[in-house]
Amino acid sequence: MDAALELRGIHKFFEMGTVNENHVLKGIDLRIEKGDFITVIGGNGAGKSTLLNSIAGSFPVDSGQIMLDGMDITSAPAYERAKDISRVFQDAKMGTATRLTIEENMAIAWNRGKKRTLARGFTKKQQHLFKEELKQLGLGLEDRLKMEAGLLSGGQRQALTLLMAALVTPKLLLLDEHTAALDPKTSQMVLNLTDQLISEKQLTTLMITHNMEQAITYGNRLIMMSDGHIVVDVSGDEKRDLTVPDLLDLFKRNSGQVVSEDALLLG
Repeated sequence: MDAALELRGIHKFFEMGTVNENHVLKGIDLRIEKGDFITVIGGNGAGKSTLLNSIAGSFPVDSGQIMLDGMDITSAPAYERAKDISRVFQDAKMGTATRLTIEENMAIAWNRGKKRTLARGFTKKQQHLFKEELKQLGLGLEDRLKMEAGLLSGGQRQALTLLMAALVTPKLLLLDEHTAALDPKTSQMVLNLTDQLISEKQLTTLMITHNMEQAITYGNRLIMMSDGHIVVDVSGDEKRDLTVPDLLDLFKRNSGQVVSEDALLLG
């Protein structure tokens, strides 16, 4: 059975061949099964965001192979991957079109990957679907379909972006510190919604976080990166029984380095 995503020997350099050469990903091998919800943690410069950018196609890799649902997408541009890979960024403004209404934004998400232009038009049936989907947010947005997305708060806009990312079930959902810019209460609301959507739609997901408690609490698998390598990969009972001190100890044993929780949170 094909994995949802498989990375084989992925290397990524920046400014290769110059005095500023930076080898960010150093032979990453990773197999992700369908339905996996993987949290990704690591300090500054560990390679987390570069990993997600390489998967999404924002950064072409220098060597290695990326397989999505059995298809080689290593050379596919980001716009081609976007029909199968949804992404939610830290900045809530990146996931929606500011001047379009809530329903127009959702119509664009609904048409993702379809062989048609990204038009604003939608049917009454689709509008009803949008309202039903919005109800699960519990934010009253289903009654504000004509409101421009730019008038929403950061938390409302991020919740809408997350809903749009899952509206047409993607093969892979990438969450790039999508709650980091929110206040604690709003962050928890978006995390709860994230967990609910992933569970209900059985979404294969990679979620970057700097919060070790979140990394342990959410998902069925946790990977920890350091200096371009995956140094911890735990799942199942081992992950469920983890504590923050356990995770720090695993990091120390597997990487030979000592890191504090504060260093990860600030990374």
